[in-house]
Amino acid sequence: MAPNAHDRDDRSSEEADLSARLQRLGEKLDRQRPAGGSSESASDPRPGTRFAGFARGFRLSSELVAGVIVGAVLGWSLDHWLGISPWGMIVFLLVGFAAGVLNVMRAAGVVPEPGAKDRDA
Repeated sequence: MAPNAHDRDDRSSEEADLSARLQRLGEKLDRQRPAGGSSESASDPRPGTRFAGFARGFRLSSELVAGVIVGAVLGWSLDHWLGISPWGMIVFLLVGFAAGVLNVMRAAGVVPEPGAKDRDA
């Protein structure tokens, strides 16, 4: 079913209204910004802070992946050494996942490091 001319007129008027609102918002933002500084220097005082979030995310994701991989390798080797396949892999994958989540929570500062209570006292 082809759209009729009325639908196209409504859509174009909505797009015009949206464009006008966007233009007004841009003008308001320009008035709010400090006149002397550029937007990059105000939001990024040091060159290294731009990648700080990326580095933190990479560290947290590598903590989780490392825990799962270590658990899988331990489970696989235990399966082959004792001949209990697939139970070692299943159990140690779960243990590795739990250890990875715990490491991520410690690295994010949600859970205190082990022995932190003794250091604080």
